Amino acid sequence: MIEAPEGNEGPRYSIYVLLTDTGTMFTRLIKRFTSAPYNHASLSLDAELNGLYSFGRKHAAKPWSGGFVEEDIYEGTYSYFPGTRCALLRLNVTEEQRAQTIRIIRSFQREKQMYRYNLIGLLGVVMKRGIEPKNAYFCSQFVSETLRSSGISLWEQPSTLVTPDDFYCHTAFELVYEGFLYDYPLLDGTRLVFERSRTVTNTSFQLGGKVV
Repeated sequence: MIEAPEGNEGPRYSIYVLLTDTGTMFTRLIKRFTSAPYNHASLSLDAELNGLYSFGRKHAAKPWSGGFVEEDIYEGTYSYFPGTRCALLRLNVTEEQRAQTIRIIRSFQREKQMYRYNLIGLLGVVMKRGIEPKNAYFCSQFVSETLRSSGISLWEQPSTLVTPDDFYCHTAFELVYEGFLYDYPLLDGTRLVFERSRTVTNTSFQLGGKVV
């Protein structure tokens, strides 16, 4: 199980998990099966969410085109869904666990073209049977497996059966914030206003006037 820093000796290190619900047709479909408040999980190395890593849609208008993604709060897919709700969770870890997490993320970044979205794995979650195609992940599977490979084992079940709600309910995580994503106080307010105004102008063109 997880090895957390002991006492108050030395600096504390943290990793963050962002759970979100954009309210799109695809996420509503997932919620019909899970009945959970959030249906997407991302991994972050800082509380400001400057870097978010997950598996999901590569383009805002193409929900079925997925793989490893470096999500951008200000200019990425989230910017097209301003009503996104979220829960930000903090996990205290050791220095080595955090360093190993960074190494694993860098490996995914270098080889991101070889990875794809584990869509059939979502069906496996519903059937309670882990399905693990080679080089394929869904969001919570990726976050769980990255933590597990960093020496942070939170569940007995395989990562292919871990859901965003499992993070939300796990006592090892501290709830830092819950509410609308763009109300999160540690976001860059100046950049947020500029990018959101630009996105509103282009949304109809980019998505054909449809939110999916």
